[in-house]
Amino acid sequence: MSDLVARLSALDTAAVSDALDSLGITGVLPGIAARVPGSRACGTAYTVTYGPVRGDGPKFRNAANYLDDVPEGSVVVVDNGGNTSCTNWGSLLTAVARARGVRGTVLHGSARDLAEIRAAGYPLFSTGITMVSGKNRVELSEVGATVDVHGTRVRPGDIVLADDSGVIVVPAEHAEEVAERAERVEATERRIAQAVAQGRRLDEARAEFGYATPWQDKAAASA
Repeated sequence: MSDLVARLSALDTAAVSDALDSLGITGVLPGIAARVPGSRACGTAYTVTYGPVRGDGPKFRNAANYLDDVPEGSVVVVDNGGNTSCTNWGSLLTAVARARGVRGTVLHGSARDLAEIRAAGYPLFSTGITMVSGKNRVELSEVGATVDVHGTRVRPGDIVLADDSGVIVVPAEHAEEVAERAERVEATERRIAQAVAQGRRLDEARAEFGYATPWQDKAAASA
């Protein structure tokens, strides 16, 4: 899996999205945007589910203590149901994540302390931004469950790739084929760009290098 993570980390989300499209797989996490321009994250998903504080007694639940157990090389994926009224991540968790070797965080929810996180260069992707704390508002519901972001499932061990264009998830069982196809997509687009720069017509270059189906072997042979 580490080899596949390395291969996918060298690609952009657009090429990976095209590869997933060619296989009929939905991988995009809609509405989740990059919060640290220029940052990238790629690693295996570590899934966390939050929910509103329930029951009687103290409201503070230490919801983020799961972070001590996140394996190095993971991308944390937090599902708070898209709730943007309070945060699930901030500068303190960023410091812990960096110390643990976490590669990035994806929030179906909100973050705060954006200036500090940007200064740290930590890859953060979220639905929203707010200064309102999640303390006394949310609690940890589950770790290691499949989460659903607007119809896209994320399972522990799936590969998460994120860049300025957004966040995409590659099912673990399809990772090798997706990597191969995405590499062909990028090779095809490079060949077309080179041909046009040398004076070729765009329609001719697209036809020659297989722009309509850039993930096919024809693209790899042209690289």
